[in-house]
Amino acid sequence: MIHTIDPTKDFFFIAGPCLVEGEEMMGRVAEHLSSIARRLNVQLILKGSFKKANRTSLHSTVTIGEEAALKILAEAGRTYSLPTLTDIHTEEDALNAAKYVDVLQIPAFLSRQTDLLLAAGQTGKAVNIKKGQFMAPEDIGYAVEKVQSVSGGGDVMVCERGVSFGYHNLVVDMRGLIRMRQFGVPVIFDATHSTQQPSLGTSSGGERQFALPLARAATAVGVNALFFETHPDPANALSDGATQIPLDEAAEFMRQVVLFHQLQSELAGEHGVSH
Repeated sequence: MIHTIDPTKDFFFIAGPCLVEGEEMMGRVAEHLSSIARRLNVQLILKGSFKKANRTSLHSTVTIGEEAALKILAEAGRTYSLPTLTDIHTEEDALNAAKYVDVLQIPAFLSRQTDLLLAAGQTGKAVNIKKGQFMAPEDIGYAVEKVQSVSGGGDVMVCERGVSFGYHNLVVDMRGLIRMRQFGVPVIFDATHSTQQPSLGTSSGGERQFALPLARAATAVGVNALFFETHPDPANALSDGATQIPLDEAAEFMRQVVLFHQLQSELAGEHGVSH
């Protein structure tokens, strides 16, 4: 149980900026997303990375300060009554971040790292595992098993964020969303990172115009949650500006996703098909 969210039953969103950039920005995003979620009567986990250890260039921003960022994220969550999520990259990160947030996220590049998965599970926090861009859907089961072996029954989730398709490109195989259900954990679709064009020059590019069509498709297939990144001014974001959805477009994005989820649920119920 993540606060009031039961990830095995409730459809929910994970949303927020790529990187925690400051108190004012984080508060603005949290306030706006919580207001939308209330209007749509849907649950939301506030996302923000306290550091980005996998930037393309040595000169890209990694963090505004690790402890400062964690405190800002935690305070935004408390203020707007939202559970919080952040990425971790090392076993030490797992211990530090667990003091502040409700969900620890394993980055896709690190989804095979046994020590990191075990460290996350041992905190007792919920764990969201991003499926590596190099992994088949069936492979994520090994990562789930690692976390569950030490988590004592804590929530584990898996997240699709696209598969490498040649150089600098990702595709989404919607069949994978169905195949990952076999592990008995919530399946999440990351709509914005799935539009990423990895490592174009000194930073990753992206085609955010495809985020909503992909989100609608994944929700129609049937997922437990939808992940997306959003920023008040993506063009000036410190990370992933090419894929983050402008904050003033988040309401329509979420509205359409909820409509597709409702339709999928109705149709699945008619035919006795579960998520």
